[in-house]
Amino acid sequence: MMRLLSALVIYLTLTLGAIAQLAVHATGDLGVVIERTTGSVLIVDQSDMDVLARVEGFGDLSHASAVFSPDERYAFIFGRDGGLTKLDLVTQTIAGRVMQAGNSIGGAISDDGLLVAVSNYEPGGVRVFDAETLDLVADFPTGSKTIGLVDAPGGRFVFSMWDSGETWIADMSGAAPEVTKITGMGVNPYDALITGDGRRYIVGLFGEDGLSTLDLWSETPTVQRVLPGYGHGEEPLPVYKMPHLEGWALAGDRFALPAVGRHEVLWLDAQRLTELGRTKTHGQPVFAVARPDGRHVWVNYAHPNNDTIEVIEAASGEILHTLKPGPAVLHMEFSARGHRVWVSVRDANRIDIYDTHTFEKIGEIPAQTPSGIFFTARAHRIGL
Repeated sequence: MMRLLSALVIYLTLTLGAIAQLAVHATGDLGVVIERTTGSVLIVDQSDMDVLARVEGFGDLSHASAVFSPDERYAFIFGRDGGLTKLDLVTQTIAGRVMQAGNSIGGAISDDGLLVAVSNYEPGGVRVFDAETLDLVADFPTGSKTIGLVDAPGGRFVFSMWDSGETWIADMSGAAPEVTKITGMGVNPYDALITGDGRRYIVGLFGEDGLSTLDLWSETPTVQRVLPGYGHGEEPLPVYKMPHLEGWALAGDRFALPAVGRHEVLWLDAQRLTELGRTKTHGQPVFAVARPDGRHVWVNYAHPNNDTIEVIEAASGEILHTLKPGPAVLHMEFSARGHRVWVSVRDANRIDIYDTHTFEKIGEIPAQTPSGIFFTARAHRIGL
């Protein structure tokens, strides 16, 4: 009898250990996919090219984005309805949620991972929360729709105002926040990005032909115009979808920028911010995303050309390859070293996965109206 019990204990120990081992997933291999019309988020495994869990209860995800905690355990999901939701990737459950505004447009996490900031259209401004508890830490009313919120080194958040054409730098590193306000950025900033070294904050302008930038390494950042009048007086096309500037690509020594209202990708010298050339494209670019090595830039397009991806060689500006994944290609996300890219095909209800060297499709995942795809490698990159 004792031998039987001992054997049973050993068997159960080994079995339970094996089950526990099977349930463990390294966070560096994980990511999330936004299911925009169902208020749900998929937790995915990159290596297995598979879904681990579908978590519901995120509200309106029609224009949603995500950032990650430094340890890659938590994803903070920013919903269009003002919801800020903390998702635990390990337990595959919602760890916290606050309704902090009426209409939100994205967010950022501080470089130390202690603060999460949310940018709002209604009532405007930026609100900052404790990343652990989601308690409100600071509130920056702007009297304007607020866009282009990014994290910057030194515990800072940078954001711009659609109505006033200002950019504010909120320094959260001290006992009390300190705000620097910069005017004259241009008419109707609609989105912005920060370069991977944390130096340049670049703002896209909807109300005029050009862009503006700030050098955040300067003690007193001043406005510098970039590509003023890049349309050269030509009548722009109707804008079906605004380019997302966080998808701008730094490819080697040059930026690839999606032109507003034009069928072009613009190339800029990364140091001088002067134009190097243009690539004629299939449609109006939405995202121009560089493969992590910078050699190729993958571009998707606004309606009615949103079934197509073009791959451009950065060195020559030539289109190398064209893909037709299907209706409504919304987002592309590269693996950390760039050997694969995941593509959301919203109206086909799936994610396609491609080998970035052969351009062959190597995997497919069903998803309900997928949009944004975010991998945990973003936790270690400025501005993402």
